[in-house]
Amino acid sequence: VQLVESGGGLVQPGGSLRLSCAASGSIFSPDTMEWYRQTPGKERELVATVNFGGSTYYADSVKGRFTISRDNAKNTVFLQMNSLKPEDTAVYYCHFQSWNYAYWGQGTQVTVSS
Repeated sequence: VQLVESGGGLVQPGGSLRLSCAASGSIFSPDTMEWYRQTPGKERELVATVNFGGSTYYADSVKGRFTISRDNAKNTVFLQMNSLKPEDTAVYYCHFQSWNYAYWGQGTQVTVSS
């Protein structure tokens, strides 16, 4: 099983991007779907989480600007990112976790710059 991410790119400050992450193989719907991000020299940090029931968690730095959602039928997670700032520039990774597996995506670059 692989997690395939899409939607990254270059955007100006204040702009928006929507990231998607889908499982390429057949899996039971994950308990938790998450987005992390990482910049050079720093640890990977949790950005947002959504559980099977739809409850969400956001890092303080993105609260009110990012929205995480999931499609359980398609085992896909989304991250809508609005009002982007230069400090949001990072490689974004999706992560699916259940009681018997954990998978990471390959990462997608998001660059916020004028």
